[in-house]
Amino acid sequence: MRDREMKNQTEVEEFILLGFGDIQDLQIPLFLFFLLIYIVTMAGNILIIVLVVVDRHLHTPMYFFLGNLSCLEVCYSSTILPRMLASFLSGNKIIPFKGCIIQYFFFGGLAGTECCLLSAMSYDRYLAICKPLQYSALMNSMVCRHLACGSWFTGFLASAIVTLFMSQLTFCGPNILNHFFCDSYTILKLSCSNAQLIFTLIFLLCSAFTLPPFLLTLTSYICIISKIVRISSVAGRQKTFSTCSSHLTVVTIFYGTLIIVYMLPETNDLVDLNKVFSMGYTILTPLVNPLIYSLRNREVKESMRRVLHKCWVQHGLNRN
Repeated sequence: MRDREMKNQTEVEEFILLGFGDIQDLQIPLFLFFLLIYIVTMAGNILIIVLVVVDRHLHTPMYFFLGNLSCLEVCYSSTILPRMLASFLSGNKIIPFKGCIIQYFFFGGLAGTECCLLSAMSYDRYLAICKPLQYSALMNSMVCRHLACGSWFTGFLASAIVTLFMSQLTFCGPNILNHFFCDSYTILKLSCSNAQLIFTLIFLLCSAFTLPPFLLTLTSYICIISKIVRISSVAGRQKTFSTCSSHLTVVTIFYGTLIIVYMLPETNDLVDLNKVFSMGYTILTPLVNPLIYSLRNREVKESMRRVLHKCWVQHGLNRN
């Protein structure tokens, strides 16, 4: 009888995403700020994708993974930021239940994929620097494709499992999500059903997708740094140290904020703080990844010059 009454009350067909709605006076400045971030993120990552596809000099394992990462970041940012920008501009914070579930599915799949992809990239750099003689054999095109496809498949498989369970839940009470996107924990806390199994499942999946890849990445960079220390050239050592420290900083921000948000106990006092930490892996890393991994890279800059020169020459020939 009680289950029937609860089912009859299930009329929740939309959620209200509070986002940063408590800062009413800053809605337009926040819109302009996040719009700039979105434009820079899209431009930087799309540029990397174009260069990797067009320039044959970048058809190497390192840039193959970078192209995958940039493609992922384009999708990642487009899953969250456009909805947030529309909310700032129109003041409409309502999102349909199905739209919320779909947003979480893509967010979860892309976040899981990025965890795997970053660890694959660190392993690639480890082989290139620490085992250069075996690199071509260990990191051939087939291995690269398997690592990339495996990253995408496992990320979206895990997200599909969680999304399937979430879609079966009953929602009959409040429909206000105190977040700027449809995060799993904020959705589950509104359910009238017993969601403890899903909480446990999410915790286990987050543990599997963050701790092992982060430890693998950290171990790879420790090995790389120990190898760099033995480089006789001071200039070469400083350059490689600078690159590795930049990469490690971005990886730490991504994994660190994910671990804080999904693996530490959540309390009502830390809700706003969790929003800030969530920006680390949803907004900050897609913005800085192309800057850190690629646009500071000499080969990418040379590729950009080659592509621009080629386009200029072809444009001149077409005019003639």
